[in-house]
Amino acid sequence: MAHQAAKQQLDGSPPSHGDSTKDSQGESGLQTERQHKEGGETDSLACTSHVLSEMSAARSHRWSNLLTAAQLYLLGLKVLLVQLFTRPFRLPVMPRQDGKVAIVTGGGKGIGFEVVRHMARLGAHVIIGGRDEQEGLAAVRRICEEYKQAKVEFKKLDLASLQSVHHFVQSFKQLELPLNILINNAGVMLVPEGRTEDGFEQHLGVNYLGHFLLTWLLLDTLKDSGKCGHISRVVNVSSSAHRIGTVRLNDLNSCQCYSAHAAYCHSKLAQLLFSSHLHQELQRRGSPVSSCAVDPGMVDTALYRHLWMPLCLAQSAFAHLLLRVKHCCDFRLPYSHVRDGKDQLV
Repeated sequence: MAHQAAKQQLDGSPPSHGDSTKDSQGESGLQTERQHKEGGETDSLACTSHVLSEMSAARSHRWSNLLTAAQLYLLGLKVLLVQLFTRPFRLPVMPRQDGKVAIVTGGGKGIGFEVVRHMARLGAHVIIGGRDEQEGLAAVRRICEEYKQAKVEFKKLDLASLQSVHHFVQSFKQLELPLNILINNAGVMLVPEGRTEDGFEQHLGVNYLGHFLLTWLLLDTLKDSGKCGHISRVVNVSSSAHRIGTVRLNDLNSCQCYSAHAAYCHSKLAQLLFSSHLHQELQRRGSPVSSCAVDPGMVDTALYRHLWMPLCLAQSAFAHLLLRVKHCCDFRLPYSHVRDGKDQLV
């Protein structure tokens, strides 16, 4: 075979058909290898571009989160300075609330507890809705020890569970009581990323959606109770943090980039918009119910426990001296100092 190939080369005769096939296969292999190499380079460039894009987006989100946190803390400082250098609001003598029934969410501690305590002293029948049964029952005992005639009771309510909200409303309606005042006070602030039982971001689920459903399910009872000459009232305990929030309809659960500071602000804005819209709808239909929002300012409660540790310690020490809960949340209900309707968004 080797001899024949050498002879062909010396004679100048063309190569055999077998050799031509081998050469063709060699050229095809080189072309395929070149295509694979070019395709690999294209994939590598696309992958690098994608990684750089993700890094840029992550950096942008990180700066956005830092900016939101800085805005929230600056706003808190502004609120604090206003409270310190403004003459305290003095309440007039409040009327008795005998025969009135009120529900206060998160009434086992903090602002909610002081509201329950104050309303019970005025003669209202108050129902505490809370997640911690032991804490709620302890609050009931404390108030009843202070005011022997107090009408206070506790019912289980977990705003992070829509099923729990339904059970609470069903349990309340079985009492066949009127409902004159609904105070949506409970809330969470700056909690770590997590989801409610129904899959919603925690701030959105507890601060807004849970209270939204609770109000909606109790609205008929509120309307019926307001027909006796006195309007019923829905009071949402809001926050000036709504000024920093935005409503992102394409990312309500903050899946794209989570920031506890931003999530809290978004939930408070949603709560305020709900309160405003509900008030306008009720007024348009002539319903005997009013929807209000009240900002208690900066108060010494456990709400701040998720702050950055140095700030948490500073806030705790400072608040204990100057921001006593009793002095800050003793607002008038159901004639509280509130902002109704469009004024809420100022």
